[in-house]
Amino acid sequence: MDVLFPFLTADVMGKPAWVWLTFVGIVITLLAFDLGVLHKDDKEIGVRESLLLSAGYISVAMLFGAWVWWYLGPQSGMDYYTGFMIEKSLSMDNVFVIALIFSFFAIPRHYQHRVLFWGILGVIVLRAIMIGLGATLVSQFSWVLYLFGAFLIFTGIKMWIVADHMPDIANNPLLKFLKRHMRVTDGLRGNAFWVRENDPKTGQLERFATPLFLALLLVEFVDLIFAVDSVPAIFAITTDPYIVYTSNIFAILGLRALYFALAAMIHRFKYLKYALALVLVFIGSKIFLVGIIGKIPAVISLIVTFGLIAAGVLVSLWKTRGQSAAAEST
Repeated sequence: MDVLFPFLTADVMGKPAWVWLTFVGIVITLLAFDLGVLHKDDKEIGVRESLLLSAGYISVAMLFGAWVWWYLGPQSGMDYYTGFMIEKSLSMDNVFVIALIFSFFAIPRHYQHRVLFWGILGVIVLRAIMIGLGATLVSQFSWVLYLFGAFLIFTGIKMWIVADHMPDIANNPLLKFLKRHMRVTDGLRGNAFWVRENDPKTGQLERFATPLFLALLLVEFVDLIFAVDSVPAIFAITTDPYIVYTSNIFAILGLRALYFALAAMIHRFKYLKYALALVLVFIGSKIFLVGIIGKIPAVISLIVTFGLIAAGVLVSLWKTRGQSAAAEST
């Protein structure tokens, strides 16, 4: 392979190029199958289909993790699974905000998958840039990890304090900027992101963005904001860019597939944010504990993270059991 295809063995951020290409090929195949076969037409995705699709993505992610374990070793495998769990847990908070965005723009359920799918492409690029930058900083300045740790602890405390606060989509600075600098239609135009219509002011044919496109930009913006938390969190587990990036992307792919099931019972996860806040504080504290008790094993991080999230889910389901019953009776 070195003789025939030398570029395949070239070093790319500490790994052979073919290892990166394998991952990219899997992601492209999944997205092509998702859009080209399963959802080539706009349709409403039910809870059952959402759960099945998510299970498929998770299965692929688990199999990929098994390969990482076999090829790169047990430590890399455990770091991958820990990163996957942490990213998936933290990304669940995205569901609450994305649901608010879709509600604000009155996006029908049969168009929501289109927004989420194209949003994934932006996530893949944005996460690559952020993780590449983070890996460069950590490799050049090891003390940056302590900044990440402090930021995670601060963010976790802040998330706990404002857990009941709901974002105000109407006053979002990005949305206000877009409306000031773009022509936007007064309603949806099917599944189109852009249309050409006569400008009511000038009477000339102009290009207009639709509310569907604004929803897409806000979803991307939300992911960028949440990545500021999740990327430092995974760097607290491992500084290997390959493990960081692959665990991030697989977690996000699966969560977007699970969105429709989670959105249908979003009211049942009222206390999950408190668990996520504790996860951030725990991961941030790990960095400072290294100098005192040594590095905490990845398996411990995985168990603690899973335990906190499981507790948050169980407490939420128990505390909101009356709301569910009331909802079913109405």
